[in-house]
Amino acid sequence: MTGLAVMGANLARNLARNGYTVALHNRSVEKTDALLAKYGDEGDFVRTETLQELVDSLEKPRRVLIMVKAGAPVDSVISQLTPLLESGDIVIDAGNSHYEDTRRREAELAGHGLHFVGVGVSGGEEGALLGPSIMPGGSRESYDSLGPMLEKISAKYNDEPCCRWIGTDGAGHFVKMVHNGIEYADMQVIGEAYDLLRSGAGIEPAEQARIFQDWNTGTLSSFLIEITAEVLAHTDARTGKPFVDVVVDSAGQKGTGRWTVVSALELGSPTSGIAESVFARGLSSQRDQRTQAQEILQGCEASPALPETFVEDVRLALYASKLVSYAQGIDMLTSAAKEYGWELKLDEIASLWRAGCIIRAELLDDIMKAYSGGSNPANLLLAPAFASSIAEALPAWRRVVATAVQLGIPVPVFSASLAYYDGLRRKRLPAALTQGLRDLFGAHTYSRVDAEGTFHTLWSEDKSEVDAVDTH
Repeated sequence: MTGLAVMGANLARNLARNGYTVALHNRSVEKTDALLAKYGDEGDFVRTETLQELVDSLEKPRRVLIMVKAGAPVDSVISQLTPLLESGDIVIDAGNSHYEDTRRREAELAGHGLHFVGVGVSGGEEGALLGPSIMPGGSRESYDSLGPMLEKISAKYNDEPCCRWIGTDGAGHFVKMVHNGIEYADMQVIGEAYDLLRSGAGIEPAEQARIFQDWNTGTLSSFLIEITAEVLAHTDARTGKPFVDVVVDSAGQKGTGRWTVVSALELGSPTSGIAESVFARGLSSQRDQRTQAQEILQGCEASPALPETFVEDVRLALYASKLVSYAQGIDMLTSAAKEYGWELKLDEIASLWRAGCIIRAELLDDIMKAYSGGSNPANLLLAPAFASSIAEALPAWRRVVATAVQLGIPVPVFSASLAYYDGLRRKRLPAALTQGLRDLFGAHTYSRVDAEGTFHTLWSEDKSEVDAVDTH
């Protein structure tokens, strides 16, 4: 293990607790010594001061796990390690690296006879120590060597390890990236539900905590709903105010959500709900503009009478929007599998997210069932169980979005998710007009509903139609 910040240190401790001897290395030896002083009795550790010492301490084929900041630091460690290793050795990157970097590194190290494995790890600091969800990529051969170890330290769901081989080269990091994109959307819709209940219905955080606790016993049961109740119940010791009222309303991000959206655009996969969650964080961070806007921009909000079912309506809208975020993420996985030649098993991927990771939720069991046994719906929302669930939630979902608009409460993911659902089910979309406009100003051609082929209208001439092949 090289890189002993919190995640690296906790993974090293997890490995040692599970019976593996772990050689430790860090750029600053002080971190190595601090870990050994505090946790050295948790298992068998080997102290090293240099990468050469680290490599020399390992049995062959060597397995070196890198836990440093994504980007240039990973490349730097790899460049230092490569000349020290031998053919057949395995280099593992378990950080949040971009999957394209992982694909590049895998190809480069293969040229040196080395295996490179990009491993997605989800669960935060606690998961790294107690059992994370693990999504390994790389070659099948490398997983044959690493699999037993990774499965042993992973989270377990009904005694099943939340670790499976995902696919070649960058597949593991890609799936982890999409997991994080879903996580962004999941947190944003929870925030939108909180805002609606607070600003719309006047329900204070302490009472909302009880509502979220109740929601966590039903179809919304998940880690994020559970900890939402905990955060909303917390009182700030310094002021006595609800904790959420003393926290600056500007959300940060480390980049994986943004990567998801950029990759989705490149793949042509519509992840509108996930994208809106990323943009919502960006808007929250523009505090200077928001401060000025509060003084200048008018809302003209109406005050509609809220139905007695408003809390239940919000619950249903939250559930439906969460389903859409999973549907969009899974659609993106399907698109990537075609683009990169990965054989992604969607039911197995869903199984990995049932424990250890941030988006773990009860509905993942139903998602597994939707894709198991050879079943492969074109979209998660088309699976019979979910189509039925959305149909039941739809009236409430529409009421909630309409009410939010009237109240002037922004619900970008609730509304974008509903628009995605409506776009998916509509018989005709306005894209026909878009194609007509593109053909007029740029001769981009179009297809017809009643004939095969591609066509162009001579807009600047007599507006007759010609076969597009004849225009080239």
